[in-house]
Amino acid sequence: MSVEIRNYRSTDRSAVVSLWNEVFPNSTGHNDPEASIDRKCEHDDGLFFVAQDTGEIVGTAMGGYDGHRGWIYSLAVLPTRQRQGIGRLLIQHTEVALAKLGCPKVNLQVRSDNGEVVAFYQSLGYETEQRVSMGKRIDEAAS
Repeated sequence: MSVEIRNYRSTDRSAVVSLWNEVFPNSTGHNDPEASIDRKCEHDDGLFFVAQDTGEIVGTAMGGYDGHRGWIYSLAVLPTRQRQGIGRLLIQHTEVALAKLGCPKVNLQVRSDNGEVVAFYQSLGYETEQRVSMGKRIDEAAS
């Protein structure tokens, strides 16, 4: 496998949007790929990664760190390239980048009905924590 993990570049945009539309087909409006990329790039923290194989974008991962804990978002691998170790490479790369920033703990969220993805993260040492994940849309209230 000749997969390279590197930082996102603006020239990757259309490939990343296509990948996310394929991997996350039922995303909600606040997860719009174009808007998500714009927001991440506005806060260029060096935690937006792509997996590239012979010039093709085959995966992505975003990290975030607020000084308290890290997060991993938008882990996506082309369906035709899943189960080839690409997701594992992206997670490991993101964890290393977060650790270099002093991050002591990483969190991520998975839809509760996505058992295959839960099993994937468990195979990487992630555990289900007894927490309630809560969210609130604030972008609409600000307009």
